[in-house]
Amino acid sequence: MNALLFERPIWFATGPLVHEEAQDREEFIYHRPVLVREAIELLAPRAGALVLDATCGGGGHSEAILKRGADVLALDQDPDAIAEATNRLSEFGNRVTLRQANFRHADRVLDQLEVGKIGGAILDLGVSSRQLENAERGFSLMRNGPLDMRMDPGAEKTADAIINNYSEEELTRLFRDLGEEPAARRLASAIVKQRKIAPFRETLPLARAIEKIVGRHGRRHPATQVFQALRMEVNDELGALEQGLRVVTNRLESGARIAVISFHSLEDRMVKNFFRQRSREYFDRPEWPEPRPNKERDLIVVTPKPVEPSENEQRVNARARSAKLRVAEKLG
Repeated sequence: MNALLFERPIWFATGPLVHEEAQDREEFIYHRPVLVREAIELLAPRAGALVLDATCGGGGHSEAILKRGADVLALDQDPDAIAEATNRLSEFGNRVTLRQANFRHADRVLDQLEVGKIGGAILDLGVSSRQLENAERGFSLMRNGPLDMRMDPGAEKTADAIINNYSEEELTRLFRDLGEEPAARRLASAIVKQRKIAPFRETLPLARAIEKIVGRHGRRHPATQVFQALRMEVNDELGALEQGLRVVTNRLESGARIAVISFHSLEDRMVKNFFRQRSREYFDRPEWPEPRPNKERDLIVVTPKPVEPSENEQRVNARARSAKLRVAEKLG
């Protein structure tokens, strides 16, 4: 894992865990964007500028940016999201360009479009309601489906491959580090034993096996943290964020801002540490005779502390409760 995560040696934060609710209807609403007003105000897009919505989802943030007069390049690795956003943003015509791509490869898309610099960027790292609740995507704890969990259906690695092929030690690390699961070792050991009898191929059998091992305590499903860890591993979410932060920041023009909304303690820590490292004027070490200038300094932190959703937004949208917004500005 990356050094940005381990600036502090102790894993003390308990990240958000998705609250799943069974729904009777099969028509799902798409991802409800959080912190829209706060994010757009802090992003401060200029009319006529090109702003990158690196994870457009259903297009909520893109729509708000377009209404402020800026143009948008909207990316998402999920083709369903691109289809949804295309429909929602159709009224804006050629002021919006949509591409299916992971934001870690935003530079490739910009090069293809012959765009050098951008006038801002927003990254919403949340998972859409449609992905979580659609059984066929393999994220749901409440509806049975294949153990898939790929954001990009064209990617190779699936949750099935991980749960049935990773060693006990690898599963322990995965559940502990990405899922922050207290019973990581016990769960990994039991899963390895059970898969020898019958491999796990679907979501509900795995969720029920986990519940049987650790029991149910409180409202949250006991498999939530394991499913979170699997999803993050399948999609290399932390690796994508690490690469994406560098790629997107390097393409910002002077004075342009990058806004990141995270929902997991590890993501938020990575964003905070990245902004901190790229905004410090000097670095100092005991063995150095004097502090040395930070040659990578190209940001100013706009939000010393993360912006969190209002109480009203948290009541309306339960998934907003763990959201944190951080913003930085590119130096000239």
